Amino acid sequence: MAADAVTLTVPGPHGDRDVRISSPTRVLWPEAGITKLALAEYLVAVGEAFVAANGDRPVSLQRFPEGVDGEQFFSKNPPRGAPEWVRAVPVTYPSGRSHPQLVIDEPAAAVWAAQMNTVVFHPWASRAGASDFPDELRIDLDPQPGTGYPEAVPAALALRDLLAEVGLTAYVKTSGNRGIHVFAPIEPTREFLDVRHAVIAAARELERRMPEQVTTAWWKEERGDRVFVDFNQANRDRTMAGAYSPRALPWASVSCPLDWSEVESADPREFTVLTVPDRLAAHGDPWAGMHDAPGRIDVLLDWWQRDLDDGLGELPFPPDFPKMPGEPTRVQPSRAKKPD
Repeated sequence: MAADAVTLTVPGPHGDRDVRISSPTRVLWPEAGITKLALAEYLVAVGEAFVAANGDRPVSLQRFPEGVDGEQFFSKNPPRGAPEWVRAVPVTYPSGRSHPQLVIDEPAAAVWAAQMNTVVFHPWASRAGASDFPDELRIDLDPQPGTGYPEAVPAALALRDLLAEVGLTAYVKTSGNRGIHVFAPIEPTREFLDVRHAVIAAARELERRMPEQVTTAWWKEERGDRVFVDFNQANRDRTMAGAYSPRALPWASVSCPLDWSEVESADPREFTVLTVPDRLAAHGDPWAGMHDAPGRIDVLLDWWQRDLDDGLGELPFPPDFPKMPGEPTRVQPSRAKKPD
């Protein structure tokens, strides 16, 4: 009911904005007892760091009208009724079609998205003004069933060192669940396919150094209990939960930036909508200044070419992508036709 609505005053770079929150007592996370209003207040509290990490980027909204236990859907087009101060930019998808996507330029825009039942924010790896050219190299370290965050830690630390070897400064965050996300700021001079190839080159080198712990195998049946380096997260229109974004998990976890000194001892379940604002206020943002000195992916692309010359070709794309040049057959190994 309209009478139940509250108005939050949200500070930002353009002054205060009043954002109306309807149904503020609706419980979004039943297990944690966290309401829609609490989510909006969380985004106010972390607003500056949230916008620094996710702002000025096309963003997809993962929305949960009935809470995280109910139905969900993704909004790529901006939801209807967006305020005039919330902008959108056209982006091109793998199919070649183009559509506008929301851009978050200030905390009030994130709070308004929460009013529209957004729980998870998925920003692109590129900026709104140059959406074809990523300015972040992103690597998703994905533990397999039966393993978890502790198994991903050695891979993350080794990946940090590997990226340093090629002139890239790595930043780290929890996925909000079992995995670890490693980002590196890069100059936006290469298209998505080049950045994907740079990620594959890094992943293959990490796999060589840690063959018992890390894999680039796309098919789950080939991974065993090794940490999968998900190279397909580097593709156009493939996104991860953004830094400081809540996750739709029962304990209301947050994809939380860490200092590298914290990685080994961190417990991802401790970083939640209820705890992260105090952490940020007390310790600051580990990702502050992340894009002050972007690197280049030239060395990684040299490694990609080296691997091509050695007979290692393209890896599979997601099944909803057009068939790509040099891509192997998209058939699960156990179902592949055996040679006569």
